[in-house]
Amino acid sequence: MLEALIFVVFPFCMVFAALSDMLSMTIANRVSLLLIAVFAVVAPLTGMGWAAVGAHFAAGALVLAVTFGLFALGGMGGGDAKLMSATAIWMGLSLNLVEYLVVSTFIGGALTLAIVGYRNSALAVYTGGNPFLRHLADSKTGIPYGIALGLGGLVTYPSSPLMAWALQSLASQ
Repeated sequence: MLEALIFVVFPFCMVFAALSDMLSMTIANRVSLLLIAVFAVVAPLTGMGWAAVGAHFAAGALVLAVTFGLFALGGMGGGDAKLMSATAIWMGLSLNLVEYLVVSTFIGGALTLAIVGYRNSALAVYTGGNPFLRHLADSKTGIPYGIALGLGGLVTYPSSPLMAWALQSLASQ
């Protein structure tokens, strides 16, 4: 049961956040809250020590401090900042967090270039009315960075501490 939560909740939240940001340019608070709550319940049940759990929450607080500053400067959306912070809790203060941030940055850069190219193409004029593409085609809206954060989370999650525990737990059964 515990392994199922680890295998399902994080990936579901990443996919939901990415699709939500693409379709509505928002990431609901409940996504970040669910990630935080499930981690808080699951991590101690896996045998993770309180110091390690605290370090994971410290990672989230550190990322929140930086992303809140970026939000205040207008460089990042609030939903993106909260999603990055909640994801950082799952990654912990480790190279896994650095990997997540770097992968998400590269995906975000590629996504931004692709969207800007799409917005400047004739294709955007013809497909801009499509409900799946309307925000991507509208040059007045920002870049739905939740897509990059969700994909970055999915790419780096297999090497996260909880996923490693779940895989080891299943292998030992």
